[in-house]
Amino acid sequence: MDNNDIAKRWRMVLGRETHEELPVSFTKEETGIDKTLEALYNTERKGGLGASSPNVARWLGDIRTYFPASVVQVMQQDALKRLNLTAMLTEPEMLETVVPDIHLVANLMSLGQLIPEKTKATARQVVKKVVDELMQKLSGPTQQAIAGMLNRAARNTRPRHNEINWSETIRRNLKHYQPEYKTIIPEVKIGYGRKRKAMKDVVLCIDQSGSMGTSVIYSGIFGAVMASIPAVSTKMVVFDTAVVDLTEELQDPVDLLFGVQLGGGTDIHKALSYCQQLVTRPLDTVLVLISDLYEGGNESEMRKKAVQLVSSGVDVIALLALNDEGAPYYDHQNADFFASIGIPVFACTPDKFPELMAAALSKQDIATWAGAQDIKMQTTR
Repeated sequence: MDNNDIAKRWRMVLGRETHEELPVSFTKEETGIDKTLEALYNTERKGGLGASSPNVARWLGDIRTYFPASVVQVMQQDALKRLNLTAMLTEPEMLETVVPDIHLVANLMSLGQLIPEKTKATARQVVKKVVDELMQKLSGPTQQAIAGMLNRAARNTRPRHNEINWSETIRRNLKHYQPEYKTIIPEVKIGYGRKRKAMKDVVLCIDQSGSMGTSVIYSGIFGAVMASIPAVSTKMVVFDTAVVDLTEELQDPVDLLFGVQLGGGTDIHKALSYCQQLVTRPLDTVLVLISDLYEGGNESEMRKKAVQLVSSGVDVIALLALNDEGAPYYDHQNADFFASIGIPVFACTPDKFPELMAAALSKQDIATWAGAQDIKMQTTR
């Protein structure tokens, strides 16, 4: 890269006000790039794109022309935050132009009932595209991790004849092959696990306050995947100051996400109280509370309820976030309390969640698991 290219880049970063200090000549494409950046990032121009839908649509097309998809997603989010371009989400023409990603879905969820009827079909298509991509990415690892753990737990070493897993039995007894008889002596018989309606119960209790948007989306996807595993009974509850049971929507994660209303207050005590009613087999239940732990309800009663759940034998895990966005803001005092009563408290990225659930369902020590994953857990101070 020569000095002229470096000067051009600095001129784009710093804006047109520096044209005298950085006198450069742009090509036609570079001029287009400069204008798209100027419209968004030059704070001296109040609302650089204006409220005009054609202007916004043109700008959205330009950034897709000049930048790769990963950069386009960042610029779309910056436009929503810096210029309050709700038109991007409330006009079907705008939604058809944007690049769908998880943050865009979170913004659609936050708008909720504000999305006009004419836009809802397009919004649903946007959400469905993101959900389908996430399902394709996450369902395999989740099913493999959890189903594999359950299969090991269900292995039957004293099977009846009709329960014998012949391929596995033969494989395990190859060392007992008898050449003179041309057969295997099956000293160890491996059987299929006896079918049960559900070996384990999972309750996902998810804070739907505005800051938890991407965590709610990932939770919905994982909940839908786990609901497809017959040996796991999965329930999903979302809450703000009210509690909504979305278990019936787990068969269609798109409907589930449209049933979520991001924003509002937070009543963790009420949510835990409801979830406690769902627990019928405490020793076989994992309750995952996904929240920043800022309690807007009765904090003292929330702590009592957490103690009750742990004392009853429920494996409770508190995830401060379920996303790729780094360390979250959270209530340190409540996190300290949860950790003091034996509840693991930490943030988890989506790629680690399948292994986390497999570890929890097999009753591994979560602190040991987290340490092996280099995950920093909340500790009592």
